[in-house]
Amino acid sequence: MGLYRERVLPRLVDRACGTGELRRWRTEVTAGLAGTVVEIGFGSGLNVEHYPAEVEIVLAVEPSAVARRLAAARVATGRTRVEHVGLDGEAIPLEDASCDGALSTFTLCTLRDPAKALGELRRVLRPAGRLHLLEHGLSPDPSVARWQHRIDPWQRRFADGCHLTRDAASLVRDAGFVVERLEQRYANGPRPWTWFTLAVAVNPRDAPS
Repeated sequence: MGLYRERVLPRLVDRACGTGELRRWRTEVTAGLAGTVVEIGFGSGLNVEHYPAEVEIVLAVEPSAVARRLAAARVATGRTRVEHVGLDGEAIPLEDASCDGALSTFTLCTLRDPAKALGELRRVLRPAGRLHLLEHGLSPDPSVARWQHRIDPWQRRFADGCHLTRDAASLVRDAGFVVERLEQRYANGPRPWTWFTLAVAVNPRDAPS
């Protein structure tokens, strides 16, 4: 699984997550970001073309060397400065309250400890900073959810730990963020994989700094 995980899977994810429909979702989730933005699960840079002009720098956190190489051309031709700052969203090497915004797209599903990563985002976000996220997860439809639970062990094995049964909105709220925008609906494709959550959540003003 080492070769598959390190060499093949990043290329498969780049193809699967770079469709026209997902580009529209990415445009929507990045809207409103500005200043200094930390992005966990930067991947192959599929969000680069969608950053608003108000974004001054993106501090990218991404463990895959192959994904970072795939991102190089997008970063080079993008209008936003991108700096790779770390490998692990659960231990972000940035100062407290150093970021104006945060971005996560299809990342919370795969992290070993999403609560820890969200805690790190709260730490590096300034008070009243916003987390923008786009995730797939557990469907509210019982019949779909049953299939997700059945498929989940295979999904985790072949998609590098990706879960179908996490609830992104609940994870964000449990981490102490205040959700100010929440949209949930099916995207095109098989329903166990396409219940999407798009959210903007605020880091409370009493956040540690």
